[in-house]
Amino acid sequence: MIREKTTTSPADIYLPQPAAVTKAEPMTKLEMFFEFKLAGGRELGHLPGQFCEVSIPGIGEAPISISSSPTYRDGFQMVVRRVGNVSGAMHGLKAGGTVGIRGPFGTSFPVDGAMKGKDLLFICGGIGLVPVRSAIQYALDHRRDYGRVMILFGTRTPADRLFVDDMARWAGQKDVTVLETVDRGDESWKGNVGVITTLMPKVKLDPARTVAVVCGPPIMYKFVIIELDKMKVPQESIYVSLERHMKCGVGKCGHCQVNGIYVCQEGPVFRYADIAGVREAI
Repeated sequence: MIREKTTTSPADIYLPQPAAVTKAEPMTKLEMFFEFKLAGGRELGHLPGQFCEVSIPGIGEAPISISSSPTYRDGFQMVVRRVGNVSGAMHGLKAGGTVGIRGPFGTSFPVDGAMKGKDLLFICGGIGLVPVRSAIQYALDHRRDYGRVMILFGTRTPADRLFVDDMARWAGQKDVTVLETVDRGDESWKGNVGVITTLMPKVKLDPARTVAVVCGPPIMYKFVIIELDKMKVPQESIYVSLERHMKCGVGKCGHCQVNGIYVCQEGPVFRYADIAGVREAI
């Protein structure tokens, strides 16, 4: 069953709300999958592409993308890469544990705006699939509102692949194309080998009716944008997530500032046409 998305959030953006860990499972050597439920059964009320501040008492807090769609009824999901104190502490959590949640914060992918009625091209590198998964799920749960769905995903190795079961399920749906690549294959890998731009010529699209969503490591953006330009996709139809810059989530620390833009307030999702001339953004 699909529910309509909501946009409600706690009145106090500085006060964490308790959330119970209902599932904690390793996905790769570095990534852990989590499912949470807010106390009292309150809905998170997020939009695809937004993030929350997740806190561990005595350790600190960090901005984490929401990887599940608002159409998912049973709590919300995140994937956490172990890179620091907070994420390291989270990797020690088990079902029944508790974290603090502030948010949701930030801008979202325009699933009910510019993306509606269009063909969708999702280009994700590594952990960039995590926030984009929310938009993919949303589009597939509202399938009649969109045209073709094309998903390109690249990782370093086959062992780094995320949401493998989701990928297989998405690939089996009508008018959905899923293409994957790895930088380095192994004996078990029978798919494409190479950077993610090697997948783009394999996709046939109508640039006038396509909206592209891009998320991944910093180096990926430049070359993906070049390829999209070759494919004649307008800059106004390209959306990127710059969440890698964020820290506090509410525009206080200044960590996310890029030439006057506060990513946590004006992003993390941006229309590429609006930041194409901003140095250091891409």
